[in-house]
Amino acid sequence: MSRSIKVLVLVSLLGILSVTAFSQLSVSYYSSNLSKIGLAYNFSNRFWSELRLYSNTEISNLTPELVLCYNIVSKEQHNIYLGFGGNVNYFSGFVLPVGVQFTPFEKLERFSLHIEFQPALDFGYESIIIQSSWGLRYKFIRNQ
Repeated sequence: MSRSIKVLVLVSLLGILSVTAFSQLSVSYYSSNLSKIGLAYNFSNRFWSELRLYSNTEISNLTPELVLCYNIVSKEQHNIYLGFGGNVNYFSGFVLPVGVQFTPFEKLERFSLHIEFQPALDFGYESIIIQSSWGLRYKFIRNQ
């Protein structure tokens, strides 16, 4: 991985973590043949962004992905979202995530499940990659 990509990933992570509204942060895991881990920040009830790292690659192929998403439907128990973003390194191109995030258990409101479909245009191989995944998300909630 080039030095500039490492610096970009580090600066992005530190920038997201330095946000004072800690209650807006969440971590997630996407399970598929291209598994990812993510750190998200909600700007509002409708807009959120997430920095994702493909977790099943070699360190030299560590691929960051940054997406900006919009909740088309935003309810108390579920959200339907659409997004746009990009990734660099092993995969390099644009991504269009479409997903559903839902909280099935009232007593575990910090945890949610999500299902996502994500077509990706990969410039390196000049092909379209279709990804689908399911996963878990944990929201950090600041005590009031």
